[in-house]
Amino acid sequence: MTGTLDVSLDEAIREFDGSFAGEVIRPTDRQYDQARTIFNGMIDKRPALIAQCSTPDDVAAALRFGRERGLEIAVRSGGHSVSGVSLCDDGLVIDVRPMKHIEVDPERRTVRVGAGCTWSELDRATQEHGLATTGGRVSTTGVPGLTLGGGSGWLERMHGLACDNLISVELVTADGRLITASDDEHPDLFWALHGGGGNFGVATALTFRLHPVGPEVLAGLLLYEPEQGRELLRLTRDFMVDAPDEFGPALAYLTVPADDELPTELHGKFVSAIALCHTGPAAEGEKLIEPFRDLGPVADLVGPVAYADWQCALDDPPGYRNWWTAEYLHVVSDEAIDVLHTWSLKAPTPTPSMSFMVPWGGAVARVGEDDTPMTQRDASWVVHPYASVANEDEVDGAVAWARGFRDDIRRHASGGLYLNFVAEDEGESGVRAAFGEHKYERLTTIKTRYDPDNLFRGNHNIRPAPTGGAS
Repeated sequence: MTGTLDVSLDEAIREFDGSFAGEVIRPTDRQYDQARTIFNGMIDKRPALIAQCSTPDDVAAALRFGRERGLEIAVRSGGHSVSGVSLCDDGLVIDVRPMKHIEVDPERRTVRVGAGCTWSELDRATQEHGLATTGGRVSTTGVPGLTLGGGSGWLERMHGLACDNLISVELVTADGRLITASDDEHPDLFWALHGGGGNFGVATALTFRLHPVGPEVLAGLLLYEPEQGRELLRLTRDFMVDAPDEFGPALAYLTVPADDELPTELHGKFVSAIALCHTGPAAEGEKLIEPFRDLGPVADLVGPVAYADWQCALDDPPGYRNWWTAEYLHVVSDEAIDVLHTWSLKAPTPTPSMSFMVPWGGAVARVGEDDTPMTQRDASWVVHPYASVANEDEVDGAVAWARGFRDDIRRHASGGLYLNFVAEDEGESGVRAAFGEHKYERLTTIKTRYDPDNLFRGNHNIRPAPTGGAS
């Protein structure tokens, strides 16, 4: 029944719309196509209705309607889920984007942020006070989705992942209750929200610890010929053994976009690159990157930049057809580097497709294995093949490249996965690999307590125990 409504459901939606305080959008409404569009242009799902929620009460009302009607439920904030779980066909989308409040307490160094906010909105609000917390490298990503799946970003080596900075999460559970999860309230649930994804409820607000950052950092890109990539990878591997936590790099092979901030002569050229962010004193950062400058970049775009602006520097425009995956490496051997380099050179070009490699360590690795659901936080690198093309006829080739890259580097990988990058073809085994069996079973127990009927299954799903059970 995709794209159409049966009469009884249509009548029920009309009745719901009359009592719902938020906005209900149906397939016949002119704003429907805009409301169902997400970042990944490969996704074209048609929900029966979209409930745009401004308050937790709106969320609870929408959940109650969806549960009573037996509808599939999806939760949408920034809409950056590459597999499209922000939407569903013929079901109910709970759209929390109207929930955009941000409350910064500069004295306590905390921020409470509504679930509809993006990282750009949060960063600019906190940077007014010279503060920040770890957030995504793509600024249009929604705060809750990235955080609940872990939350990798430029500040992670210094301040941990986004989820490590959570103080509390307010969420509406499957039975419609608004609760707060923290170290003191529902601590089992709070543990699960540190990387367990959207399995346990609809987050309506999150409170984070903040840290002094900026307002300027030393950041930017060093671009190299693609053939220099192998040497760049080896240099970074060796350099990161003793690198200070303030130094956060990422490596990439990519096609230089036609951006006014980038040298015109490099537009459309395929390059290897290091992107970096140093949050310590600029003079120390300049000295740190000397070995990378000695390698002979074709362009040096590193300098002082406002942190909030650097957070937007790698943004891709929406609408491209995207597919991505990732693997953890514990040992970055010369053989692994040969695989990374060889497959990176095969990236579809000229397209936004890229290979992206992030060295971890620092504060990411100082969290105990059982302190969060995420597994293998002591991984050395996260390797992230990212297929992104404009046209439908380019999709198969780009996805085949990303899958081939993943399958080949997997010979050198550790077997753990980062939940936010679990590919759609990984299935339940990929979800389990993000946690490990022991912690997956613990998550299953928590899921059974808070969502025994698996109402929240439009995600990297953790199934409740078959017997169920209410909290």
